[in-house]
Amino acid sequence: MGVITRLDGFNRRHPWSHNDHYGRWILRNLGGIRSGRALDVGCGTGNLIDLLRTRFDVVVGVEPDPTTSAAVLARFVDDENVIIEARRIEDFASVAKYDAITVVAALHHLPLEESMKRLSSLLEPGGRLVVVGCYRSTTVTDGLLSVLAAVCNPVVGVVKHRQAAVEQLKSMTAPTAEAGESMADVRRAAARYLPGSRIKRRLFWRYTLIYDARLAAASVGE
Repeated sequence: MGVITRLDGFNRRHPWSHNDHYGRWILRNLGGIRSGRALDVGCGTGNLIDLLRTRFDVVVGVEPDPTTSAAVLARFVDDENVIIEARRIEDFASVAKYDAITVVAALHHLPLEESMKRLSSLLEPGGRLVVVGCYRSTTVTDGLLSVLAAVCNPVVGVVKHRQAAVEQLKSMTAPTAEAGESMADVRRAAARYLPGSRIKRRLFWRYTLIYDARLAAASVGE
């Protein structure tokens, strides 16, 4: 049995959500933003919505997968300030604009440039877009971070989930896809459609992007 196979088996016994890992970070980075309306694109089973509703008056979640959207609808059925749209963001016809938009591990499921343009148009002046995205590894830096993540992943898994899991975590049941865009692709698209974005590679095969609608064009940096 190879090392990769052993690691995969260990990670399955001690699973943890790389996306939920960034939930509190997202909330901190929405501090100071007007607490009106928030939109969570690709909301999954709603763990980030649960955090956003402590900060915003109204939270709208968009989730296209039928099974996942049914679960998140049931989860927030008694909260009149949470609205779940069981549809693709491409089919989401919103008259309202949003003070905050979050996209966690969903942007790579969508056409990159068209989606960035669409998300920008949904922001209120002074609003903020926060993305935690997945990217395709293409550089030496990407490869080194991937190796580091692979080493750290089981350690974090034991800390977060000491007992061996008997079933998959509900928050990790939404459909997944491999990222097609590299960091260079993301930066190019952001420079055009989200000027002034702050983009950083992160651990565990993720990057973050923060865009403020009120900012003038600026360089997109590491």
